[in-house]
Amino acid sequence: MAHKILVVDDEKLIVKGIKFSLEQEQMEVETAFDGEDALNLARRNNYDLILLDVMLPKLDGLDVCRQIREFSDVPIIMLTAKGEDMDKIMGLEHGADDYMTKPFNIVELKARIKAILRRSRNDAPQDEKRNLIKIRGLEMDTGARRVFLKNRETELTVKEFDLLQFFMENSGKVYSREHLLHTVWGSDFSGDVRTVDVHVRRIREKIEENPSAPKYIHTKWGVGYYFN
Repeated sequence: MAHKILVVDDEKLIVKGIKFSLEQEQMEVETAFDGEDALNLARRNNYDLILLDVMLPKLDGLDVCRQIREFSDVPIIMLTAKGEDMDKIMGLEHGADDYMTKPFNIVELKARIKAILRRSRNDAPQDEKRNLIKIRGLEMDTGARRVFLKNRETELTVKEFDLLQFFMENSGKVYSREHLLHTVWGSDFSGDVRTVDVHVRRIREKIEENPSAPKYIHTKWGVGYYFN
């Protein structure tokens, strides 16, 4: 079944180019040119991934991303014309899984999309066996890509799940931010190590009773993070 992608940008030539390129990869593409339309489409449809520009009319991309996260964990890649690190981090703060800075190489964009789709639950083989990891009330089903805290499901984004899975599978080992970035995001990811900090903080907010005094993901000052 073809992956269904929503492309959101107010620059129609960019949307047209992305749409054409993704359709060559047998993907089904829908488009929106403002934030309100994008949010409405996201509410009415099930997408496998959303490409979302930051600067949009009516409702900016960060607000769209934040509101989508209230009802969906669909993978989101932010597109931004700005190169400042803070803009990129802000996108991740609002729940984005990845970002790309314009102008971007369409080949790299497609590679990012395919990498995220491979990791997403929608791309998992239907007959994949359940693989459970249980640690002190926290349970992860890596096959179904679901996380339960004290028997209640906790919604994570694709990258949050990938990072938590890596921690749980390597419990007790300390990893630097650079190592985590390279392993979880991939060697071709152009972001910096603050991306890891943002995701760790978001995971803590979802699984820790007191995020400021975590019981699961700990900081090794001057080194990195480890799962206790």
